[in-house]
Amino acid sequence: MSKGFLLVISGPSGSGKGTVCAELLKRHKDIVFSISATTRKPRPNEKHGVNYFFLTEEEFKKKIEENQFLEHALVHSNYYGTPRDFVLNEIEKGEIVLLEIDVQGALQVKKNYKNTVFIFLLPPTMDELKNRIIKRGTESEEDIERRFRNAFEELDFVGEYDYFVINDEVENAVRDIEHIIEAEKLRVKRHSDIKKKVMKKEER
Repeated sequence: MSKGFLLVISGPSGSGKGTVCAELLKRHKDIVFSISATTRKPRPNEKHGVNYFFLTEEEFKKKIEENQFLEHALVHSNYYGTPRDFVLNEIEKGEIVLLEIDVQGALQVKKNYKNTVFIFLLPPTMDELKNRIIKRGTESEEDIERRFRNAFEELDFVGEYDYFVINDEVENAVRDIEHIIEAEKLRVKRHSDIKKKVMKKEER
């Protein structure tokens, strides 16, 4: 069994991160979604340890002091973070842990944890990105322009990632990411028993 790893997927708003990640999770039982911790109150039907790890602000700050997050941020008066222990325990089992996160969070993870594969999800064109945001029908014109500006700024960080995938069609993007995962599984560093595997085959 190959060793697991953390798979980080980032990309600008409108690149389709959520849709692509949902499809990956649906297709692959060995991919586990990274459960975040937060200080916000649970919404109806949300469960601790399933949707989020719900913590008090005091508990969250204590974990920050103890370096128990791979990354964390304060968003709209609530803290959010990626628990180090959850990720490491799943990886120890040989699982691939999928973390969908913004660029700033990804850069924190890169600084704090080396066993990570970083993928930047791109739209086919920036015009198409803007069209996708507009089609949502959930943002004001001001919000659309802000997200579009942010997207241009985020593109400056593509060089911090290992791979980029263009999301022209969800099926194509998922297939490209699956190819990356398969290649990463074959990295020598993820196997401690390659010689043993070969010797066993010869014995047969």
